[in-house]
Amino acid sequence: MTEINAYAAMEAGGSLEAYSYDPGPLSAHDVEIDVMACGVCHSDLSMVDNSWHSSQYPLIPGHEAVGRIRAKGEAVTTLEVGQMVGVGWNAQSCQACQPCLSGTQQRCQTGVSTIRSNGGFADRVRVQDIWAVPIPDGIDPVTAGPLFCGGITVFAPFVNFGLKPTDRVGVIGIGGLGHLALQFANAWGCEVTAFTSSQDKMDELKKLGAHRVVNSRDKDAIKAERGHFDFIISTVNVSLNWPAYLAALRPNGQLITVGGVAEPMGIPAFSLIGGGKSVGGSDTGAPHEVATMLEFCARHDIKPMVETFPMSEVNAAIDHLKSGKARYRIVLKNN
Repeated sequence: MTEINAYAAMEAGGSLEAYSYDPGPLSAHDVEIDVMACGVCHSDLSMVDNSWHSSQYPLIPGHEAVGRIRAKGEAVTTLEVGQMVGVGWNAQSCQACQPCLSGTQQRCQTGVSTIRSNGGFADRVRVQDIWAVPIPDGIDPVTAGPLFCGGITVFAPFVNFGLKPTDRVGVIGIGGLGHLALQFANAWGCEVTAFTSSQDKMDELKKLGAHRVVNSRDKDAIKAERGHFDFIISTVNVSLNWPAYLAALRPNGQLITVGGVAEPMGIPAFSLIGGGKSVGGSDTGAPHEVATMLEFCARHDIKPMVETFPMSEVNAAIDHLKSGKARYRIVLKNN
């Protein structure tokens, strides 16, 4: 195999530089993918900056890669060379621990994330075969990348926490994740409310599926939602007035966070006890859940709104992400 050409951070917080490496022999259960496009996620930025204190350099970001399989290991039987697939946060799982055997491979006890095993800001990427999920007809492969992280992150809670079509759903934070959550919840049949600090987005949010829009900076507006929701999903990574959102839940309602809030959330016990409410968290999804999400997207014409940059302009793309002006996801394209 020839060297893989990529873009890597050489130190914490550093700009990405052209970087090549020898991937070695292809493992029996791995596939090698020609990367057509790769989404840019805030998690990439966190890893580049070593915000989670686990990064190792050189570090090749990218965990929303889409492309065609160019080679497969001798033990790969479910995928074919030339097939269009996508890759998300996970690159390897042991297939033997309890999470793997129970169908939650994303929680493998010895799993390896794509971004820690040479990511998709490159011309090629390698992953274990189960994590290369085929892309169904009807989904644009160039813009599909964000579904493999942002998409599955907000889709999985709908499945795992038993969302019903009759539920009233609130989505906090309408960015890369939230704008997909609105589309999923609307297609699910739910009444959908967007909590956002950007009131200039109102018309756009309604086109994305919101029936109602609430100003998340208006304490009185949130208070007026008391007892309204069956399910609230938070996509933000900052602390909020969690008791106010718990008060907005109906009895037996659920507040689910997928945003990495660094501080303790400080949930008062009586906010849960009164009404039998619950707070939970969700990560990404197993391969079968990713496949289900892609089918759902194809059926309901759900797609991320993206801005594209050439892969060679990766640093400009990252600067645009840092600016907070991206609407709503950024995708790097290989020429």
